Amino acid sequence: MNENRNSKKRWTEKDMGSQAGKTIIITGTGGLGYEAAISLSGAGAHVILAGRNASKGAKAIQKIKAIYPDASIEFQKLDLADLASIENFGKMIQSKFDQLDILINNAGVMATPDRRVTKDNFELQLGTNYLGHFALTAHLLPLLRKTPNARVVTVSSMAHRSGEIHFDDLQLEQNYDPNVAYSQSKLACLMFALELHKRSIASNWGISSIGVHPGGVATDLMDNGPGKNLYTRFIYHTLQTPSQGARASLLAATSPEVKSGDFYGPSKLIEIYGYPKRIKPAKQALDAKVSSQLWDMSCDLVHVDFK
Repeated sequence: MNENRNSKKRWTEKDMGSQAGKTIIITGTGGLGYEAAISLSGAGAHVILAGRNASKGAKAIQKIKAIYPDASIEFQKLDLADLASIENFGKMIQSKFDQLDILINNAGVMATPDRRVTKDNFELQLGTNYLGHFALTAHLLPLLRKTPNARVVTVSSMAHRSGEIHFDDLQLEQNYDPNVAYSQSKLACLMFALELHKRSIASNWGISSIGVHPGGVATDLMDNGPGKNLYTRFIYHTLQTPSQGARASLLAATSPEVKSGDFYGPSKLIEIYGYPKRIKPAKQALDAKVSSQLWDMSCDLVHVDFK
């Protein structure tokens, strides 16, 4: 496998080029999603920033407009922990837009100390990080298929490397551990990205699917996780900024050199920081049998059919 497919060894958002004429959806109004929205709207795209908190979304739009007064950007409400909200969002987008060039499945929750569930009774991290984005992509698939060279970028994590899909207790009802739940959700995200690539080819959907992870990033996501004091004292100040963490997503979303089925993350210190490059997924992310089983189970859980 050629790890240096990209001709640029130090890709940054400045290498992105014009995105004028493109319609882009980004889930998550803070952190990485917000930073990606700044760069993509600044590059001329029409950006739909999707999140569950309308007040936070409005503030994000206001701040981006202060940076780029002519930015074409809007907020739309989307709760990834609610299948009805996801379906309604998909219907609204399809009625309002005739193309969707890029979908960035970015939003997430991290290592909630106590087991919580979504509106549809999924374990919160699996339900939000993975199943919500799985359902969202399915509901937007007709629009993605209509758009030439459409891309789906799904954000995983370094934590996928310690992840396992617990088919015998997928919602971790019997034995909940916050880090096990998070790593499972992020492994599922990457497996989804790779499986979507395979199925797009097999079904001739014409959609590129790319997985990414941001490395270690100092975002509000950590506020929900255990060991906050430990992060604050020893780790938090050494991490990448959200704008640096967003680079892998921006590269995957826009670079003409990126190929469907690739996985991108930081290039230094066991992928914690550095300019993004093509990297190898963990071995378990490449298990075709598990990926197929997870896909079929997910379709049943969220009541969608990719077609």
